[in-house]
Amino acid sequence: MSDRPIPDGGSTDDDDPTVEMAEQAERDEPDLDRGVVEAWAAKMISNPDRAYRATFYVATVFFLVTTLFPFYWLFVIAMTPRNDLSTTGVLTPGGTPRVDVDVPLVDAALSVPVGLGPINPGSFVEIFTALPFHRYVFNSFVIATVATVVVLFVGSLAGYVFGRLDFRGRNPLLLLVLVTSFFPPAAFFIPLNRLFNTNVDVLRPLVSAGSLYNTPYAVFIPLSAIFLPLSIFILMTFYSQIPDGLEDAARVEGTTRLGALFRVIVPLSAPGVATAGVLTFISVYNEYFFTSLMTDGQPGNWAPMLEGILRFQGEFEVLYNLMAAASIVAVLPVAILVVVAQEKIVSGLTTGAVKE
Repeated sequence: MSDRPIPDGGSTDDDDPTVEMAEQAERDEPDLDRGVVEAWAAKMISNPDRAYRATFYVATVFFLVTTLFPFYWLFVIAMTPRNDLSTTGVLTPGGTPRVDVDVPLVDAALSVPVGLGPINPGSFVEIFTALPFHRYVFNSFVIATVATVVVLFVGSLAGYVFGRLDFRGRNPLLLLVLVTSFFPPAAFFIPLNRLFNTNVDVLRPLVSAGSLYNTPYAVFIPLSAIFLPLSIFILMTFYSQIPDGLEDAARVEGTTRLGALFRVIVPLSAPGVATAGVLTFISVYNEYFFTSLMTDGQPGNWAPMLEGILRFQGEFEVLYNLMAAASIVAVLPVAILVVVAQEKIVSGLTTGAVKE
């Protein structure tokens, strides 16, 4: 007899044939001599929710380990003194002292790691004294910020045109814009390099030598053009979902179409704007191809952050601990940005996934 309460006007579990069949099958099931795996599998089949929870926890742990272990390994290398890097253990920063243990029945000794070795947190200070690494990070941060502002401004205008206006040739033109985003950056380098390194009279008011080499313009201009199509597509999707009545009401109040875009449509599309901005900032901040070729690697000439990390690699010695410390410091601005804007990013990436 079931102990569950009987709802008013409803039927009891005793009247449900499926419940009776399950209880009868459980009573008739013989006691099987199952192994551990078979017993676990039987429990998962009888209770699918438990199987889903177990799969979720396993996938979460696997994702966290594979994602966070590289940063932990960089931290281990950064905290290890330079002379002890060859003895660094997988889970023990600072190098691992070892003792020789005789192997019984075999005339041999085995080197076994014991305890923790010395720790050198001074690597995080040395990266700023050996090189002006903060200037490299500043260069990448400024270039990424300027490129993000340019991309969001131009992308908002283009996204408004493609998302809210209907004109002839709209779809082919949008397809052409999107196709350019799949071109490899190397395809643009030769013509851009010749263009930027040619003395152009019209550029002399901006650049004294007439050439854009070793200037921030030679970096954020091509990067803004490369990452602009993705932002246009993201913003177009959000702008097209804004009801026409809101824009019409703003225009009735006296604002222009451009004013309605930045006063009504852009604020209502905050998740999309934040997603496009964060993705552009991270991509430009971590970019190395154009930034390394358009500069000579000097911090005063707008060399990027990755160029500063590679500066710890000399002709006769590679300072791995300093490279690891510089990598951790360089990733902090992006990590802080992602943590602050994670809610907007998730909202922007999932909007439109479900049609209501």
